[in-house]
Amino acid sequence: MSDRGDVPPEILDRLRPACLGLPEAYEEPAWVGTRWRIRKRTFAHVLTVDPDHQAAYARAVASDEPICALTFRSPGDEIAGLLAGGHPFYKADWGADVVVMVLDDGVDWAEVGELLTESYCVLAPKKLAALVDRLSGPPPAGPAPH
Repeated sequence: MSDRGDVPPEILDRLRPACLGLPEAYEEPAWVGTRWRIRKRTFAHVLTVDPDHQAAYARAVASDEPICALTFRSPGDEIAGLLAGGHPFYKADWGADVVVMVLDDGVDWAEVGELLTESYCVLAPKKLAALVDRLSGPPPAGPAPH
């Protein structure tokens, strides 16, 4: 990794198909890390949290070590369920519907794909959200790294 917030390529390779498989979604560099947007609204943001530079993220995941984190939007009725299980889900200090997920060795990539689809649907215009089959969701979050 070369810049603050850079994300390991294998994680980006897992997230890209899930995010870019959604109608009109696009990827761009964020202030740190990478984000995916729908009409200028960020539905997913991934970064490697450096506690010295992204203190709000470090507080959210209660870590003083660098850690890869994904933020996404969650419908209000689902946030409590995600947070009830604890790690890898944490409530962000900003935004009522923002959840932070730690991306570590135990990641369930199928679940990540579902969460990204829901996040997209929270922010997308109704016409675009209606095009998404939430049962099957976007393409899986990439093939397993070798």
